[in-house]
Amino acid sequence: MSKYVKELVTRDLKRRLDGVTDAVTVTCSGMDAITTNELRGELEAKNINMMVVKNSLARRATEGSSIAPAFEGTSGQIAVLWGAEDFVSLVKEVVRLDKDSAKYGKFVAVGGAMDGEGLDQDAVKAISKWPSREEQLSMLMGQILGPGANLSAAMLGPGRMLNSQIKKKGEGDEE
Repeated sequence: MSKYVKELVTRDLKRRLDGVTDAVTVTCSGMDAITTNELRGELEAKNINMMVVKNSLARRATEGSSIAPAFEGTSGQIAVLWGAEDFVSLVKEVVRLDKDSAKYGKFVAVGGAMDGEGLDQDAVKAISKWPSREEQLSMLMGQILGPGANLSAAMLGPGRMLNSQIKKKGEGDEE
């Protein structure tokens, strides 16, 4: 590849990855076209972008960016994935696809970058066990609403007891 072509490809990669702060890298070399197309469709349905790049060109394009550490120590052709609702959701989907060896056997999570720090394969799997943004919001709402519900129950409890006693007394007089 000539120097001019490399510069054009690098500029295009830089433009496409502009604004991407967190990404996961995977290897998917050797997958046939039909399987790759199915994989891309499945990822697109979850708002995840996938781009297969040459490792050295990706390093040149991301030099100085927050996702540059994702390409350190990698070799050959690599796919970069970014997007989804949040980074944890992206990682969960990548690890799920990595485990689905029957369908996507050659799809293997290699690493990534989060907040400017490089991630290895083990770190990616550890992040997949974190709660996603949606799960964190539901836990936060439970913590916010929990004390109010307890207070409400404590305040209404004696009133309900008094109400039931008055009702019993009223039913006893009718007979």
